[in-house]
Amino acid sequence: MTQSVNSDLLAETDWLTEHLDDPNIVIVDCDTLESYQRAHLPNAICLTHPVLPEPKRYLKDPDNPTFILPPDKFAGVMSDLGIGDDSYVIAYDASRSLYSSRLWWCLNYYGHRGVKVLNGGWRKWLHAGRPISDIEHKPKSGAIFTPRPNPDIYASAESIMADMQRSDISLLDVRSDGEWTGENNRGNARGGHMPGAAHLEWVNYVDDQGVFKSPDELAGMLSERGVIPDKEVITYCQGGIRAAHAFFTLKLLGYPRVRNYDGSFRDWGNRNDTPIVKES
Repeated sequence: MTQSVNSDLLAETDWLTEHLDDPNIVIVDCDTLESYQRAHLPNAICLTHPVLPEPKRYLKDPDNPTFILPPDKFAGVMSDLGIGDDSYVIAYDASRSLYSSRLWWCLNYYGHRGVKVLNGGWRKWLHAGRPISDIEHKPKSGAIFTPRPNPDIYASAESIMADMQRSDISLLDVRSDGEWTGENNRGNARGGHMPGAAHLEWVNYVDDQGVFKSPDELAGMLSERGVIPDKEVITYCQGGIRAAHAFFTLKLLGYPRVRNYDGSFRDWGNRNDTPIVKES
């Protein structure tokens, strides 16, 4: 059977070209401030804010950078960026949608559904000869963002340990091979992977230009590893960024039950109560 795709989650370059001046759309460049200052999409703002720790595009809590900003701080950052309850956000980057899908997940976690990821991001936009700008666009003032946390798409170490033995759970590790085996522990106290997890590095979900692969190709790779729509899937990486990209990909394919482990192995690998498998 041919796999369908939830195209409502993606913005294509043709569509965005026609909506660059729409007053309800907030275009967010999710790369660094330096790259934004060189060139960006017209009317785009940069995902940067004094409250955010580096890397700012992770949207982590400066007081506990393993985890996402808490509701009040997230709402303040979004409001300062001109993103309010009525805003329609289009997120993009030059990194295979890694950081734009992170913003997409963060907004969805806090209940904001009006957000799309630009398919192919900056690379596709630039190669297609679309308009660009080097003029800094100031965020609109007066935006009010109301956070409404959605626990159904958030995983913690405690919830994973309680659920990981369930037959309807799939753990999806989207890190590199070295991180998976434990050869590269990324500075964690312990390296390796979760017992029973499937492994498919996040870079496999997009092509060389950063465009998401076809639904059939994506579904085939995932189903080969036992990650199927009938199961609830928990994605994880080192810090919940690549896992958010995988989360987005699964929702793009219509997977109904997906959670992102925001703390990921930065949390899991530095606790003493979490089971880990390390390849010999």
